[in-house]
Amino acid sequence: MTSARSITAAVNPPRAAFVDYPLGHTTGEPHDPAGQRALLEAALQAFAGITEPGTIVDLGLDWGDDAWRADPMRGDSRTAAKGAPRDGSARRGDSRTERFDTPQYQDDEDRRRAEERLGAEVACRACVGFDA
Repeated sequence: MTSARSITAAVNPPRAAFVDYPLGHTTGEPHDPAGQRALLEAALQAFAGITEPGTIVDLGLDWGDDAWRADPMRGDSRTAAKGAPRDGSARRGDSRTERFDTPQYQDDEDRRRAEERLGAEVACRACVGFDA
């Protein structure tokens, strides 16, 4: 299960279920076992029907409002009322960036160092030692 579609797509798991919920709340709201169970049952049902590796099924569930998008690392007022931290220590704003299945470098020097250490032919450190 995931609430970070682009990251999940870049990782390419065998199967995944996406919910567009605040980060940290992939399985639903705190203190809502009935809602969490319904979400889990929907995900398991989706997993059972996936036949193509890498498929991400959008469960189509709605958090209820979009207020959390202004600060996705902290949730929204409903989670705050249920004890989520509201001390301002989390990042502000939706600064999640698109993820890719190829190495991303901060600059040319970063790329040069990586290629020097791992070799220019290696797509990423996780792939070292794997044959194409």
